[in-house]
Amino acid sequence: MPGPTVLVIDDDQAVTASLALLLKQHGFTPVGAADPGEALAVLDRQPVSLILQDMNFSRATTGEEGLDLLDRIRARWPAVPVLLMTAWGNIDLAVAGMKAGAVDFLTKPWSNERLLQSVRTALELAATPAAAITTATPSREDLDADLDLSGVVGADPGLCRILSLVGRVAPTDASILITGDSGTGKEVLAEAIHRNSRRADGPFVKVNLGGIAPTLFESEMFGHVRGAFTDAHRDREGRFARAHGGTIFLDEIGELDPRCQVKLLRVLQDRSFEILGSSETRTVDVRVIAATNRDLAVAVQDGSFREDLLYRLNLITMALPPLSQRRDDIPRLATHFAARAATAYGVKLAALAGDAISWLQRQPWPGNVRQLKHLVERTLLVAGGDVLTAADFADTDTMEAAGRSGDADALPAVGSMTLDDLERAMITRSLEHHQGNVSRAAETLGLSRAALYRRLEKYGMRP
Repeated sequence: MPGPTVLVIDDDQAVTASLALLLKQHGFTPVGAADPGEALAVLDRQPVSLILQDMNFSRATTGEEGLDLLDRIRARWPAVPVLLMTAWGNIDLAVAGMKAGAVDFLTKPWSNERLLQSVRTALELAATPAAAITTATPSREDLDADLDLSGVVGADPGLCRILSLVGRVAPTDASILITGDSGTGKEVLAEAIHRNSRRADGPFVKVNLGGIAPTLFESEMFGHVRGAFTDAHRDREGRFARAHGGTIFLDEIGELDPRCQVKLLRVLQDRSFEILGSSETRTVDVRVIAATNRDLAVAVQDGSFREDLLYRLNLITMALPPLSQRRDDIPRLATHFAARAATAYGVKLAALAGDAISWLQRQPWPGNVRQLKHLVERTLLVAGGDVLTAADFADTDTMEAAGRSGDADALPAVGSMTLDDLERAMITRSLEHHQGNVSRAAETLGLSRAALYRRLEKYGMRP
């Protein structure tokens, strides 16, 4: 059977012929058109699955012809996805096209692999009507029957709608932007997307962009060769290379220095980069998921974030709600965190009293799920016993609040433990549970090996 029909609209016959050959070799049925009139005639006489459209069809390079054609296509055939093609210097035109309804843009000269990936992704996303995401809210049980959502706790309708979207877009290679306040679980959602994708057997590489200095960005992301700079004593593989065949998770994307944004944009566009200190160009096959707690639209307006980078990242956007909007999920989350902490620290699992659940549900949770997790873990370690009560949680919360304020005199005597005592106890129990394995203990505690070693030195402890 013939593959999906792709209409290529370009006044350069060499471009049309080249794309037609590429598409045909990969199972598509190409159709060519040299100008807007011919393109509209093709669309009038036959169904088309996808359109690859240039932005200029004459000596003029303003892109107005392309935008006008896009508007006419979107008005008459709104369900047909359109991919725009433009020279790198005309990225602003492509962004204007994305605002007008195009699903993606490609720069000339294009990468065959990148173009095919974009075509397949657009077709996969178009296969299910977008209305299917919003008109029905599946139950958590139905979602668990179809997806691997381990680690994602909750059955709130808003969360379930997001998880339904995960099920729809995870199998594609669509770039995804996850938004939400700090502590809402953006990394957990990114991992769920990866686990349910066709890249699940590949690596999942996490990058905290807010923690990378601009001077180290290229080395961290693209790698370097020995001698590339003063302290480059050996070759180093970058994060993109490590993510080859899998997913790269770009956390805190909104904190990326403007000087680094254009470098990231190029690798996202071409899926290729040069290793620092080398002229070698390396091609990489990755799926990109980014996350931020900032409003990137506002960041674009104030000039701190590139608009073209935003449109490259947010083909699909998922907005996680704060915990204050998911209060019915708090009992599930608290029970889940208590069970995990008991296993990690080798302590007895305590039940949560009814008044404890009510107390937890009344709290404002400005730190969201992460704050709840930390409070449950510390209360379990401090209070102990068979049942954790509202008083236990309130005492631990008061102690933490005093510690955060720096008022040591305000710390209550909860089992005679200070915050340092509590941290030391958590480290000790984790190391005992993992039989002295620093790497596993650090992972359990949510620390890097280096951070755990610093704490061991601080407390005069040995692994």
